[in-house]
Amino acid sequence: QVQLVESGGGLVTAGGSLRLSCVAARNIFSINNMGWYRQAPGKQREWVAAITKGGSAIYADSVKGRFTISRDNAKNTVNLQMNSLKSEDTAVYYCNVWPVRGNYWGQGTQVTVSS
Repeated sequence: QVQLVESGGGLVTAGGSLRLSCVAARNIFSINNMGWYRQAPGKQREWVAAITKGGSAIYADSVKGRFTISRDNAKNTVNLQMNSLKSEDTAVYYCNVWPVRGNYWGQGTQVTVSS
């Protein structure tokens, strides 16, 4: 069953912006803090940002000041606004609960930042 669907990725020049969206199943979104994660080729998946049920945001140091996470409880959606993108941000981006539990992941959305 589809529980997490990411979208909004693409190809962008360094310094540009992208906005990612994730639609989660109601039974996931309604009771969990949510987060964004990413995995670059040859590297392990890493945590990027999180937002609590109450709307408080937390960021990894690598994206602090550049990315903004938000959630829309009515639409079961979590978003990630990415500004000032760097080549190091190139990865497949995933959303999930925060902290992660279990082994379920969506298909992710590819973000490619060219130099």
